[in-house]
Amino acid sequence: MKRLILLLLAVMLSAGLLIGCGAGGSDSGGANDGTDDQTEKTEDNGESEASSFPVTVTDALDNEMTLEKKPERIVSVIPSNTEIAFKLGLGEKLVGVSDHDNYPKEVEDKKRVGGLELNIEAIIDLKPDLVLAHASSAESSGEGLQQIRDAGVPVFVVSEAKDIEGTYQTIKQIGNVTGTSDKADDVISDMKDDFASIRDQLDEVDNDERKSVFFEVSPAPKLSTAGTNTFFDALLQVIHADNAAADMDGWTPIDPEAVLDMNPDVIVTTYGTAEDNPVDNVLNRDGWGDINAVANENVYNVDSDLVSRPGPRLTQGAKELANVVYPDVFDE
Repeated sequence: MKRLILLLLAVMLSAGLLIGCGAGGSDSGGANDGTDDQTEKTEDNGESEASSFPVTVTDALDNEMTLEKKPERIVSVIPSNTEIAFKLGLGEKLVGVSDHDNYPKEVEDKKRVGGLELNIEAIIDLKPDLVLAHASSAESSGEGLQQIRDAGVPVFVVSEAKDIEGTYQTIKQIGNVTGTSDKADDVISDMKDDFASIRDQLDEVDNDERKSVFFEVSPAPKLSTAGTNTFFDALLQVIHADNAAADMDGWTPIDPEAVLDMNPDVIVTTYGTAEDNPVDNVLNRDGWGDINAVANENVYNVDSDLVSRPGPRLTQGAKELANVVYPDVFDE
């Protein structure tokens, strides 16, 4: 009997140890499963937008297309698309850019695919799975874009932005078609914050202290300016300044005599990369000596790309303008 009892105790003890090991193994397995679940969740978060493919999108020309997977080889045929793509973290996936691309520096290492006239053969040879075109040139390059489509390459035509809000929309469009919509939302949010900060700094500018600004987009004898419905005008609104050519619409030629009547407080040229000494050109122009901006030497050149290219650097353009229009008020 005593032996039987000892035997039963031994069996029960062994069973307990097995159960304990099993429970420990189960706990360990559960912990591992939890870790694996967390890892998988993290990976899912990182690839959530890629896993949203296939995706169906409609471009600026109302062309509907379905992309089966996240693009890995992208060609951009206009500088604004390129700048947005880089800001969305797509720089390594850009295999081709336009001849006019100049920012960021990394574009120097990219294959060039033409300017106003696209090199269709070069684009197709790059074997892209997405071409980012633009509504501003879609008509003139329509035949070439169709050849690219006929070669089996999706072409997405991005809308032409004419103001800041329109720029946000183009960033979202490119984000949606490239699987980077979350990043696009972040970029837009950062831009809005930057613009708000600029406005806040210049809130102290009273209405009677607002300065009028004349944009000289091209010099005499073919003088032209930027009126309403341009980025220049939109950025002036951000910095609490007035457009001296507000009665004009879009990019327009102007008579030098009309500028005398406007009598702007500040003149901003935007062609410094194409012409030597644009500021001296304006300061020494015959008949303009009595214009406030010239008399007070408030003539400046700014990078045209910063104030006219629809992309993330528009906030930098607003800061450049604020620095020259209100140097005593604005502190970047």
